[in-house]
Amino acid sequence: MSKRKDALGKGIRALLQNIDEDTETTRINQKEADSIINTVAKIHLDQIEVNPFQPRVDFNSEALEELSESIKVHGVIQPVTVRKIGPGKYQLIAGERRLRASKMAGLKDIPAYVRSVNDQEALEIALIENIQREDLNAMEIAINYQRLIDECSLTHESLGDRLGKNRTTVTNYLRLLKLPAKIQDGLKDGSVSMGHARALIAIPEVEKQLYAYNEIVSKGLSVRKTEELVRLLTKGTTQSKAKKSTSMSAALKQIENKLMDHFETKVRIKKGQGDKGEIVIPYYSDSDLERILELLEK
Repeated sequence: MSKRKDALGKGIRALLQNIDEDTETTRINQKEADSIINTVAKIHLDQIEVNPFQPRVDFNSEALEELSESIKVHGVIQPVTVRKIGPGKYQLIAGERRLRASKMAGLKDIPAYVRSVNDQEALEIALIENIQREDLNAMEIAINYQRLIDECSLTHESLGDRLGKNRTTVTNYLRLLKLPAKIQDGLKDGSVSMGHARALIAIPEVEKQLYAYNEIVSKGLSVRKTEELVRLLTKGTTQSKAKKSTSMSAALKQIENKLMDHFETKVRIKKGQGDKGEIVIPYYSDSDLERILELLEK
């Protein structure tokens, strides 16, 4: 009986000793957590929450799968960037593709550079890190430039300083946001280049911009040929403002806009006396006329 009591006593003492050791380990881990700011540490994936201000929202599933397979073989080579937001809690600043791919690869933790930053600094880092990616198209860069200016209260010059680029480069990208949506889509999918877009910006009329864009895509015009076309289209234009036409009802204006979208060129509805009027669809070449006629036949 006494032997059983001794064994039981030893078991309780061992248990209490383990509790003391676990408590000491917790205290040490907390000290370590406080000391990992501005260092790279292995952090459990469940402890990292996604940045709600993530500047990139589209993630190619095939590219993610490829990255996941690479991580299975080589691990995560470049650490993600996070900030500490509470005990054992972190928020992702940059590296969401690596985070997602690591989860797909079945990893439990990930190397992370822990920074001490506020909300605005976290947003700025995320945007700048995103801009510095090599696979961004011109429109993605322009959109992120605009976000930095709007959300971080930066000027073109101060943004250029942060990115290591001159103010003119920043301004040229931001001007892309003034192009029609169809041309912006062309920049996104690679139908036209940044050089083409910069030439098109020089055309003041939207309908001529769209005409030139269609010529670039259909004929595979080089940037140089595009610049020649732009000079031809802008030759003889005056800087004086056109006289204001008579006011048009909201319904007619809406019809006019729909026709412009359909024909991808300027359409004017001229209201005459009574219920009469006319629809004017200008064209700029024989091929442009043929394109409009094809649309009319559909």
